[in-house]
Amino acid sequence: MITIVPFIPVYRDAVIELILPIQQREFGIAIGLQDQPDLLDIPGFYQQQAGNFWLALHEGVVIGSIALLDIGNAQAALRKMFVAAPFRGKSHGVAQRLLEALLDWCELKQVREIYLGTTAQFIAAQRFYRKNGFIEIAKAELPAGFPVMAVDSVFFTRNVSLDKFGGDRASTCSLMQEEKHYDR
Repeated sequence: MITIVPFIPVYRDAVIELILPIQQREFGIAIGLQDQPDLLDIPGFYQQQAGNFWLALHEGVVIGSIALLDIGNAQAALRKMFVAAPFRGKSHGVAQRLLEALLDWCELKQVREIYLGTTAQFIAAQRFYRKNGFIEIAKAELPAGFPVMAVDSVFFTRNVSLDKFGGDRASTCSLMQEEKHYDR
């Protein structure tokens, strides 16, 4: 069974072991842990204000991640969206479930806009974001508070108040407030 839960520090090393091999080996991106100090202090970096960090767990093992960084002005940056290769694709729905947890949180925390940067190599990720209502934008259109990583070359935004069904996510959020696994 796959569950989506907020990050807790006991999973720090497992998150690093998920992300670095995908970046380095799978996609050949020259990035290391020293370039991503946020991975060493996830609570201090992401779990502040309207931000958070979620994990997808399969039998207690980290198989996916997604992060939301509050950048002010009811805006946030989507970061660290990774899913282990054996769990990718529609049949597992891990990426979709991670994104839905993030979108529900955004509605709850009144985040209006999400921005993200990715690399040209992440073609499947770009397709996923487009399918989920993200619109590609120029780097110059990013808000001043958006943290551009050196490897980012493709950028997207999404208005959170408009979900894929044309309504808002308020009903989902009222349910979320009652579930402990969304609390920090």
